[in-house]
Amino acid sequence: MRVSLKDVAAHAGVSIKTVSNVVNNYQHVTPAMRERVQRSIDALGYRPNLAARHLRKGRTGIIALALPELGNPYFAELAAAVIDSAAEHDYIVLLDHTGGRREQEMLVSQGFRARVIDGLILSPIELEAKDFRDRAEHVPLVLLGERDYDLPYDHIAIDNVAAARAAVSHLVSLGRRKVAFIGARRGRSQPAQLRVQGWREELTAAGLPSDEGLVAATDGWGHADGAAAMAHILDGGERPDAVFAYNDPMAIGAMRVLHERGLRVPEDIAVVGFDDVLEGRFSAVTLTSVSPDKAAIGRLAVESVLARLHDAAPEPHRIWADYRLVERESTLGRPSGTGGAGA
Repeated sequence: MRVSLKDVAAHAGVSIKTVSNVVNNYQHVTPAMRERVQRSIDALGYRPNLAARHLRKGRTGIIALALPELGNPYFAELAAAVIDSAAEHDYIVLLDHTGGRREQEMLVSQGFRARVIDGLILSPIELEAKDFRDRAEHVPLVLLGERDYDLPYDHIAIDNVAAARAAVSHLVSLGRRKVAFIGARRGRSQPAQLRVQGWREELTAAGLPSDEGLVAATDGWGHADGAAAMAHILDGGERPDAVFAYNDPMAIGAMRVLHERGLRVPEDIAVVGFDDVLEGRFSAVTLTSVSPDKAAIGRLAVESVLARLHDAAPEPHRIWADYRLVERESTLGRPSGTGGAGA
């Protein structure tokens, strides 16, 4: 049987309003009264009806999260971060998979779920700024990812150029002089362009050539794409001594090809990925990777949506999340006498 506020009030010997004040964490309740009511809540196993609470405020208690590729481990981990952060505010998350398709991104951004959500967090791939300017829906929108939009929406991102430069700088500091890049996207992809830009800028700063023959473009960003790109570069006859991959799945696919070709990682070719997904920490050679602060990205996105809902937000702006380079065996080698996964 469901325990009601009335049951808790009767057990504690107080009014229903007092119980409601405690449940809603109103500040004017005395510590003694809060403790008294809490004891009754614990004894009866009362659980607040969050849906009813949101509806009383004219809310649904649901935030939509639209991502391009739920099968990509980075987006899976990012979704978990958003869900965890939303739960701290008594919100649940509705996941939408856009597949990076423009028509699906348009459908989501234009509010086809507007009646059932309080806000939308969207990671767009194909939408242009003009698509958002035509948006008639007033549900709060927060953007994720590295596409540069000059729009009146909060936008959570990391500095892709600086992060790519950090990855290449690490390789150069280890004495690598022929650094390949795999994952330049055929067609539009601002994140890929930014990472190529960082790769090129850091090589130039180090006085090294940015050999376009060591850049492999792909149609996708999965393991197979990384493997094919690595094979393409090796078959071109100019072997690199390091590889910077667009993301971790591509880096892992590249390492598989290097193993099949009898090349050692990192002794012959060092490898750096991007996104620091769990798989890279447990690969046979643990993967050095740029690690975006996914927990912070999820928290900032949720907080931005809720601030818009409560009219407590500043002017829309870009919010930079942090990142760090996590160095592991794919560039440093395996310490003698040790084993196991990296940090």
